[in-house]
Amino acid sequence: MDNMNRARSGHHHGATPAAPVEPGYPEHPEAHGDGHGGHDAHAGHSVAMFRDKFWLSLLLTIPILVWGHMLPGAFGYSPPTIPGARWIPPVLGTVVFLYGGWPFVQGALRELRDRLPGMMTLIALAIGVAFVFSAAVTLGFPGMPLWEELATLVTIMLLGHWVEMRSISQAQGAVNELAKLLPSTATRITLSEGAERSEEVPLDALREGDLVLVRPGQSVPADGTVETGESDVNEAVLTGESRPLGKRAGDRVIAGTVNGSGALRVAVTGTGEATALAGIMRLVAQAQSSRSRAQALADRAAFWLTVAALAAGTVTLIAWLVAGAEAAYAIERLVTVLVIACPHALGLAVPLVIAISTTLGARGGLLVRDRRGLEEARNLTSVVFDKTGTLTLGEHRVVGIRVAAGLAEDEALGLAAAVERDSEHPVAKAFLATAEERRLRLPQVSGFRAVPGYGVEASVDGRRLSVGGPNLLSRTGNALPAELQAFTDEAGRAGRGTVYLLENGRALAAFAIADAVRPESAEAVRRLHSLGLEVVMLTGDAQAVADAVARELGIDLVYAQVLPEAKAAKVEELQRAGKRVAMVGDGVNDAPALVTAEVGVAIGAGTDVAVEAGDIVLVRSDPRDVARIVTLSRASYRKMVQNLWWASGYNIVAIPLAAGVLAPYGVVLSPAVGAVLMSLSTVIVAFNAQLLRRAKL
Repeated sequence: MDNMNRARSGHHHGATPAAPVEPGYPEHPEAHGDGHGGHDAHAGHSVAMFRDKFWLSLLLTIPILVWGHMLPGAFGYSPPTIPGARWIPPVLGTVVFLYGGWPFVQGALRELRDRLPGMMTLIALAIGVAFVFSAAVTLGFPGMPLWEELATLVTIMLLGHWVEMRSISQAQGAVNELAKLLPSTATRITLSEGAERSEEVPLDALREGDLVLVRPGQSVPADGTVETGESDVNEAVLTGESRPLGKRAGDRVIAGTVNGSGALRVAVTGTGEATALAGIMRLVAQAQSSRSRAQALADRAAFWLTVAALAAGTVTLIAWLVAGAEAAYAIERLVTVLVIACPHALGLAVPLVIAISTTLGARGGLLVRDRRGLEEARNLTSVVFDKTGTLTLGEHRVVGIRVAAGLAEDEALGLAAAVERDSEHPVAKAFLATAEERRLRLPQVSGFRAVPGYGVEASVDGRRLSVGGPNLLSRTGNALPAELQAFTDEAGRAGRGTVYLLENGRALAAFAIADAVRPESAEAVRRLHSLGLEVVMLTGDAQAVADAVARELGIDLVYAQVLPEAKAAKVEELQRAGKRVAMVGDGVNDAPALVTAEVGVAIGAGTDVAVEAGDIVLVRSDPRDVARIVTLSRASYRKMVQNLWWASGYNIVAIPLAAGVLAPYGVVLSPAVGAVLMSLSTVIVAFNAQLLRRAKL
């Protein structure tokens, strides 16, 4: 695995993991980006801060409106007469500016310090101009103060940012909730004076090798291996697999998964940063904070929109003053233009889609290591699968059975597996694994004996049976029945080995042994074809073996007998033909090809989220998930494009209206209405991004 990591070290533009919130478990970053976009202006801000500032600013804005000039003029009423009433708007307006508007001023100072003016700069400039002008009028400068517009603008902007931050927090919450899957304590079991003793200990007290008790219904406190006990464990929160998986002695369990009705004693193999849960959180956090080409485009657009807004605001101010408008009116037009043009929605358009799509993937067992890989997946034309361990199990199974007359397939398999049960040969493991998958009950045997070079033999219910290959058959001198000979010839053409079950030298059944095709592989190929993608298989196996698997699965193109170091060259060959390639593999030998492909997809071997050879890791090792990557990529891109068009496009209409081009016809936008429109555009972008959750992967 280290080789895989080193091979990709120059391929990814990594993001650093966030600081932990639980011992060893990373928290998702508060803000996206790397300081180049308007969205990063929220660094250090929180949902609660904007919520509290909004409510207090709203309470202060109400009396400003009551004793101001807008509402009395619009509704024709006289505000209550109280001592010092004329000072209510300026005093409370100043408080609203200093309290509610301060986050925007701070954000603007950061942007200007970084020489990247954006959303916060425009907001701070708008409220700053309104405050200075209103203060000057209050102190004697001729004109109409804008205290009501200022307070309303700040309040609405706080509301918009509160909605935005809450949307982002909800998108990130699915990741941060992973830390809550862990129990606060664990039941550690120790031996004292020959007796078993249990004690409740905090998680950070667990060490590798400790034995813990996981009672029915409890969460597994650490990664480990089952020592004793049997139970079904629900791993859906980490792998997306909705069906509980049976666990017994020797099986691995993952921290954060939920035990079923049985009790398990688990030997701890990983705690803290070494667990699968921590790996998932780390990879998701890195992906959500990694840069993408779409985000870079949005950042550039936001920067130039800021420049255009400043220019448009300056032109608007000068034009109205030259036209003879009052200073208050000209400044009001300036403030409205600056507010309307804030690239707020533009800064939110891409990061929110990134957060949602990455958490959607994580929930479904797709861990995105680098956003650019997921982004590129929509453009793929070909998917290249390594065969062994990816399309196949990487373990031998009985993949075909032919029996002589009078014997059922399952009966023949059960007899052969029973004879092979005490053997350590790989063929024996193939028989036993296949029998277990078919849930066969094996008969008892006696007199087991291995015959080196020929096979094994044993007695079953008084019958002396033997299992072996062609050498065993030759030793008996008996010819195969015609149906078994035809089966043997067919298996040979497919590159499969044949093993026989014999009784007293007579062949009862023939079994084809090969690396078993995953049951999901055919469906994976079909789904990729439905998305218009070519499916290619790359393997070091013989051509006959590769062709047999390709025919079974419906694969379009096969490269067989490819040496490990030549796999990357085959990917490059496809690329030279104009194809955009995803490489799917699981071994160290696949690392160069994973790096070479436009998208590298690493099979995660179930829970091994430390696999870092690909842009995307398939936690479930299910090849069907490759199609889900493409579907998620296409859906995410559609949402990004929709959001970018909306966030940028509404300015084409809104900025001229804010500048007052339709003022001669009685159509004038106030700063408060401009703030509502700008905030509404942000809400629309956030809502549209949330619709991504409905995508069917």
